[in-house]
Amino acid sequence: MKNILLACGSGIATSTAVHGKVAKLLDDNGYKGKYKITQCKVSEAPAKSASYDFLIATTMPPQGLKCEFVPGVCFLTGVNTKPSIDKILELMEK
Repeated sequence: MKNILLACGSGIATSTAVHGKVAKLLDDNGYKGKYKITQCKVSEAPAKSASYDFLIATTMPPQGLKCEFVPGVCFLTGVNTKPSIDKILELMEK
């Protein structure tokens, strides 16, 4: 079971939009039931990060992160999503 942290500025708006896209990506690639996504404010991410396998954020990587970082803005814009998708799938295999 992978624990995925999903962060945006407020922990509500853009992370909710990205949550649906990431869940669909993981389900479509055979990971249904093998992950848990938790949303938070990006300001909370460093303190929470030690308990997670990776962080997907719609912001710059926060200082003091204790897990892998995946850029998430591409899931909002639809532009250049392949690098982030590839990294998420790679991290799911670790």
